[in-house]
Amino acid sequence: MATKKLEKVEKQFEMVQILNEDGEIVNEKAMPDLSDDELKELMKQMVYTRVLDQRAISLNRQGRLGFYAPVAGQEASMLASQFAMDKEDWLLPSYRDIPQLIWHGLPLTKAFLYSRGHFEGGRIPDGVNALMPQIIIAAQCTQTAGIALGLKKRGKKNVAFTYFGDGATSQGDFYEGINFAGAYNAPAVFISQNNHFAISVPVEKQTAAKTLAQKAVAAGIRGVQVDGMDPLAVYAVAKEAREHAIKGNPTLIETITYRYGPHTMAGDDPTRYRTEDLDNEWEKKDPLVRFRKFLEGKNLWSKEEEDKIVDQAKEDIKKSIKEADKTPKQKVTDLIGIMFETLPHNLAEQLEEYRKKESK
Repeated sequence: MATKKLEKVEKQFEMVQILNEDGEIVNEKAMPDLSDDELKELMKQMVYTRVLDQRAISLNRQGRLGFYAPVAGQEASMLASQFAMDKEDWLLPSYRDIPQLIWHGLPLTKAFLYSRGHFEGGRIPDGVNALMPQIIIAAQCTQTAGIALGLKKRGKKNVAFTYFGDGATSQGDFYEGINFAGAYNAPAVFISQNNHFAISVPVEKQTAAKTLAQKAVAAGIRGVQVDGMDPLAVYAVAKEAREHAIKGNPTLIETITYRYGPHTMAGDDPTRYRTEDLDNEWEKKDPLVRFRKFLEGKNLWSKEEEDKIVDQAKEDIKKSIKEADKTPKQKVTDLIGIMFETLPHNLAEQLEEYRKKESK
């Protein structure tokens, strides 16, 4: 009896797809209402981000960037969902979700400084509703529930969006976050980017659940699984989730995606836990290739347009990394000085001690 009920639940979470791997529409009814200009803008952001990822990996290897988590393969999952956000919505990213932060308003120079561990990289500019990328796995889920409740209590018609990997759904903070949001009808959208590996642990070894989306059932909130390599489907699902969230119905979205590179540039070797055949299978589903075919079929995209974006991305990156290089190196006194509005006695003493040391 219980097994049959479980199977019935699992069947409710079929993956939403609009574009197949050949860029053909397979679900006309689900097509989002995007203008030609908006479709091109989304493609622009995806192409720009792929170039940024390639350059960031190179800069990391040169020692010019610090911590970096590659994003190639996840552009549709990341950017098509962010494309559904309002400028006044709140973004709570993980350490891999730098592209969403940038397109939400974080200057590229600050993104580079964040990678270097510089405190200026964590100073989010006024007008950019976002928190720093979260390093603690799933901690942003509980933060999101709190921010969403705050938006509700203030009568704001805005939503808190958060991103995390499949591994985060095995953490307690994930369950607490979605449960709290559900209990208080908080305007939140939780996006689990299922790239199939929590560093090296396959998702099948993390959970017996057939989908991550179905975990929403336990919290009494909406759950949707979507093809994370399909930008149109991701946008449509995220847009609908935002509309529900404003009405007090949070959503858990599971995007089925894949990262082409290592987990991070800090020594991970994906060949130790992924096969070449698996990589090749997912490369055929590349979100940029799929979306490019779709746009070319509508006469909305050309190689010339894409080359311009690639050149612009390279120029912006070159300029921003130089700006990051010019930023004064952080000192111990900087770190102590920004910890509190009014320093406690012990830190005030330490601040003076380090000021003397740094003045020598």
